[in-house]
Amino acid sequence: MDHPLEIQTGPINGPMMIRPRQFGDDRGVFSETWRHQHFEAALGQQVQFVQDNESISGKGVLRGLHFQVPNRAQGKLVRVVRGAALDVAVDLRKTSPTYGQHQTAMLTGENRWQFWVPPGFAHGFATLEEDTVFCYKCTEVYSPEHEQSLRWNDPTLNIQWGLEQPLLSAKDELAPLFSDFDSPFE
Repeated sequence: MDHPLEIQTGPINGPMMIRPRQFGDDRGVFSETWRHQHFEAALGQQVQFVQDNESISGKGVLRGLHFQVPNRAQGKLVRVVRGAALDVAVDLRKTSPTYGQHQTAMLTGENRWQFWVPPGFAHGFATLEEDTVFCYKCTEVYSPEHEQSLRWNDPTLNIQWGLEQPLLSAKDELAPLFSDFDSPFE
């Protein structure tokens, strides 16, 4: 049997693109979007998801860059069910050769890719279509006292979001710069 997941890795060790196999006929398409054993085999490590989240956003919304610090750091498996989003993971691991670098993923309801963002990364996304439905599994529950963020348009990070005037939360507008950040991740 072929491997049930298509895997793509990028320039940063950790994040990866994952696409489950799809089966289509004249009725439509079926896909098993997540199975524990297949996901762990792809990652080569154990992962336990404890919370699922969903957001629905209009075109031009930017959420991020968010993360939770240890001992509540989150890994996220993200996907777009409807619409399109540019997803971004920023490496916050101080000892990593790619510290401060980012990896992007184009996620759409049509391409069915999922993006694994491990603990130790800041995460954000920008919606590119109206009514974009963004879903993600988390390895840790949301903890406001452990949540931090970085400025979406930080010049050091130089992320090309493709949006000139995104719609942001007040918290995201005031997030600290990367140059003022002392990472708790090794």
